[in-house]
Amino acid sequence: MKFVDAHIHLSDPEYEGKLDKIIEDARRSNVVALVSNSMNLRTSLLSLQLAEENPGFVYAALGIHPWNVATLSPGEAQETINLIVQHNKHKGKIIAVGEVGLDYICAEDVKTEELQREVLDKMLQASEKTSLPVIIHSRGTTSQIVDLLPSYQIKKVLLHWFSRPMSLLSRIMDHGYYITEGPASVFSRRLREIMRHVPLTNLLTETDGPVRYWGPFKGKMTTPSFIPMVIKAIAELKIMNEIDVADQILQNFISFFGVTPV
Repeated sequence: MKFVDAHIHLSDPEYEGKLDKIIEDARRSNVVALVSNSMNLRTSLLSLQLAEENPGFVYAALGIHPWNVATLSPGEAQETINLIVQHNKHKGKIIAVGEVGLDYICAEDVKTEELQREVLDKMLQASEKTSLPVIIHSRGTTSQIVDLLPSYQIKKVLLHWFSRPMSLLSRIMDHGYYITEGPASVFSRRLREIMRHVPLTNLLTETDGPVRYWGPFKGKMTTPSFIPMVIKAIAELKIMNEIDVADQILQNFISFFGVTPV
């Protein structure tokens, strides 16, 4: 079986000095593709570097995360957009704009919420300009974002770690959007219920590392080796063979991002 981690933060400081181990762990676990999502300009540059150093295995998603909008330096958002546009011509390195979105839970005031919306608008425009897929963070704001997205000419949308509301799933599927679920779905009743209802053809797997988890992952550094357990959980919920689930997820990855892992 071959597996994919469609959302991991390889450029996060917590993984500094551990990347060789992470990549070795992934290969040993038959994880054939890692999408390194970014948070700001610094992590975007590092994600791009990792993609260049590991062609056909590590892919870069560049963008400004809503958690970072309040600490952006002058021009940082535009520099990140310039990086996306400049390197988009090098197919197979940058494969998405991400991780971008809205998260008012972390916003200290209305001004920060407004800034999140402004930065998201710029990131979505970058997705339009480059025809790159967009990877969305939508904690507590999924309904607002799903209402907003049709006003942009964006071909492919991935809602990362979708958790609620369940009532929105039909609209998400009608738009042809994809969602990612990760290690929490192994033990979370809510996420398992979501995976039960999402068509397998709209699903991708992730770790969101270095985020830490409970359940069977408690006390462990998050690595791509967690993905096979996610596949097993999906197979149990769908009453399917694990090989068939893994094969479909890989095909979803290829179809969504437009790249074929080596």
